[in-house]
Amino acid sequence: MTPMTPVGTELADRVLGGWLGRIAGNMLGKPVEQGDHWTRGRIDRYLRQADALPLTDYLPEPADESDALAMRPEWRQCVRGRIHGSCRDDDVDYAILGLHLLETHGFGFSTEQVGDLWLLRLPYLQTFTAERAAYRNLVNGLKPPLTATYDNPYQEWIGALIRADVHGWTCPGAPRRAASLARRDAVLSHTGNGVCGAMWAAALISAAFTAPTVREAVDQALTVVPGSAGSAGSAGSAGSAGSAGSAGSAGSAAKDIALGVGAEVAMGAAFSSLGPSPGPSPDVTAADATPVDAPTDSVPVTATPVTATADDFGTTTDADLGSSFDPDQFDTP
Repeated sequence: MTPMTPVGTELADRVLGGWLGRIAGNMLGKPVEQGDHWTRGRIDRYLRQADALPLTDYLPEPADESDALAMRPEWRQCVRGRIHGSCRDDDVDYAILGLHLLETHGFGFSTEQVGDLWLLRLPYLQTFTAERAAYRNLVNGLKPPLTATYDNPYQEWIGALIRADVHGWTCPGAPRRAASLARRDAVLSHTGNGVCGAMWAAALISAAFTAPTVREAVDQALTVVPGSAGSAGSAGSAGSAGSAGSAGSAGSAAKDIALGVGAEVAMGAAFSSLGPSPGPSPDVTAADATPVDAPTDSVPVTATPVTATADDFGTTTDADLGSSFDPDQFDTP
């Protein structure tokens, strides 16, 4: 593992590493992001038949028509030997949308402005689970935090965590600031652990720029999570388990940690200042990829709303954050 170093002239390269790590992890798992079919057992069988274990590259092409039909339609652009760029995906869309938010409104953006940007730039059919429920609530005239709580059975799922990367990339070495921004974004669609997960992910990526070790980055990220949140204990346990592993347990903390898809590839890219990602370790395979936030075409309306507001998550205030966002700070010298 390349040691983590303080933020300096290599900042643009390290942000690029995080961005590429997110895309790599997303592309690795995308062909089998159909959790109702692609269970761990089926993915393991698929890889064993292709003699692709341990997995050290993207997924191989399907060996038979039945497996091809079970994959997502984009699989031809996401398997080894066929990748010439990134497929569009909602988990990549939000990073671009988040950057646009910061370029438009600065660090002082409001949750309402996040919602306005969704309505202006984000197609409804490219949203899923909690984001789709919140989008529907926005169209029906609801305001935050009701957009997150009304008829939204997904409000503690991982969607807001998936959106959090950009807040870590743009706040290098400032995990509390990153968490505050992620919280303001998250409460549009999530509550409880859904918000805490986003705060933790943003803080982890931010801390990765300057923390001396992976363990220290995880520990710093945990300090922004309210102590009563169930996610704090889970994250702490995961951190303890991962501290003995390679650098690749952290990278694009959003989709890749949450879904277990390409997490090692992504973390290696985010934590390396220069040079190639160390790639996945032999004991982590695509068999661990059990999609959780898979697309759905409908949003049930039978869930009991959970009452929560933005004030319920963390003690970091926005008063000392400032509102100036300068994208030029990430330009390569």
